[in-house]
Amino acid sequence: MTSSSDSSSTAAEARTASVVSNAIAVLRCFSVREPLLGVTEIAGRVGLHKSTVSRILATLEQENLVERDPQTRRFRLGLGLITMTGPLLADLDERRVAYPVLQELTERTGETSALMLWSGTGTVCVEQIPSPQQIKHTTPLGTRFNTALSSSVQIFLAAQPPERVQALLRSGTIDHFTTTDTNITAYLQLLREVSTEGVAVNYGRTSVDEVGVATPVFDHRDELVAAVMIAAPRYRVTEEQVSHLVAACKAASEEVSQRLGCAVRTP
Repeated sequence: MTSSSDSSSTAAEARTASVVSNAIAVLRCFSVREPLLGVTEIAGRVGLHKSTVSRILATLEQENLVERDPQTRRFRLGLGLITMTGPLLADLDERRVAYPVLQELTERTGETSALMLWSGTGTVCVEQIPSPQQIKHTTPLGTRFNTALSSSVQIFLAAQPPERVQALLRSGTIDHFTTTDTNITAYLQLLREVSTEGVAVNYGRTSVDEVGVATPVFDHRDELVAAVMIAAPRYRVTEEQVSHLVAACKAASEEVSQRLGCAVRTP
């Protein structure tokens, strides 16, 4: 005979499993083709009432597993998933391939090197080799950057259509100190130069104490998939020495690109 306590425990476990299953079902609704979804769309796909889906999304949002797009107020997967999937980062092709190259880059320059990926609304640090020097610039893995003048952000925005860049700037998704027509025009010109030269330099523009240099990484389809970045204290890098970091960063990103199957590129 089953006791009442056993029955209650079984029922509680079933409810918990149901909640977890529903949350997973919600997360699985998002895809590369449909990264942004509204509550009604998700509810229709998982077969749950909109109020239930709203509660699930609210919980997931608190844990940064989903986030709202500032412009559309629809949901996308959040960067908190990177924290949960940390062990899987070891299997990420770009990260695995880039690691030894980043090590060599840090040894060559004496500065911190990092691999950055695009999240759709900013860049995310997925690998980093800290500078061996006592004073250095480092960030935790999973750190997100959405400042327009950040070198890694410039690399990815330079590959975006101008209309998309303007939308990101005007919505505040990408942080810029001003979004006047004149400044947006100037920023788009900067991105054209980044695209042409194959490098973005942030010499104390987002932080007076830091210099950032970033270059693009392409895969076997010749698609932009990552950026190699060097971060250094500004006091240690004269404007003349920036050219050395640029050359080293370009060489590193070209090596990672070749390891991913990309043909040799020239700016």
